[in-house]
Amino acid sequence: MNKPLFIAIFMMSFWLAGAAYADSGMADSDYVARMAHLHAGETPAATPAATARPAVPVAGSAVQYATVDGNAVTGYLARPAHANGPLPGIIVIHEWWGLNDNIRAMADRLAGEGYQALAVDLYGGQAATTADEAQTLMRHALAHIPAVEANLRQAYAYLADTAHAPRIGVIGWCFGGGWSLQTALMFPHDIDAAVMYYGRPVTDRDALATLDMPLLGLFGAEDDGITPQVVHRFETDLKAAGVDADIHIYPGAPHAFANPSGSAYRPEAARDAWRRTIEFFAANLKDDR
Repeated sequence: MNKPLFIAIFMMSFWLAGAAYADSGMADSDYVARMAHLHAGETPAATPAATARPAVPVAGSAVQYATVDGNAVTGYLARPAHANGPLPGIIVIHEWWGLNDNIRAMADRLAGEGYQALAVDLYGGQAATTADEAQTLMRHALAHIPAVEANLRQAYAYLADTAHAPRIGVIGWCFGGGWSLQTALMFPHDIDAAVMYYGRPVTDRDALATLDMPLLGLFGAEDDGITPQVVHRFETDLKAAGVDADIHIYPGAPHAFANPSGSAYRPEAARDAWRRTIEFFAANLKDDR
């Protein structure tokens, strides 16, 4: 392929992914404002529930997986401590707080189930400790979508080419839940399974119709940000687009019900969502599926 044509196709892929993100039924400013309202007064301080042990011992370390706008991007890679050879990979996308210890703990738990889990950093090395900081970081990320997309493309490449993952899934919560879906849209035939926890949906049925992987969506019935009405419309759009999607709405659960560091945490819903997540990934990423 000649270089000008390659560049044109590459830039068009960025535009298409950005267009799908924009067509989410909610303006960026409204989305940020809703998240700020829902998380007002909260902090991401870990609780005992955030430190659940992985099923088996894991080894985790910081890894440079991308370079964006000339800056190295460091994430966190976890895998079973005694595993040999390539394992299925999972891209782990943080909440609006950023890549913090809570997200590293989730990567560890995923690794404990037999995966190499790469927790990405979409905030340029920063993590919020207050809702105001998180709002600023999230707004900046949404104002630089091509950089976020480049980050996630390289995360996929790291797992596929450097870690030699035979199959790759993606998961995210809140801000990361929306980007889990966006990552699936960027790799509609390459991502093998996508999980989004109370993330921002996409309403463009033509874009959704490109998805060639199963999708698990986990939402709360009392979520005032991603409301049940929005989720039901998303489910309808997925069905119309022919996507293999399992959408579950938990009664009595608010936004961020699976975040053990926040006041919205609902243990029963979080446990069931985790069970569904692990079963879903096992069914779609492992050799014995």
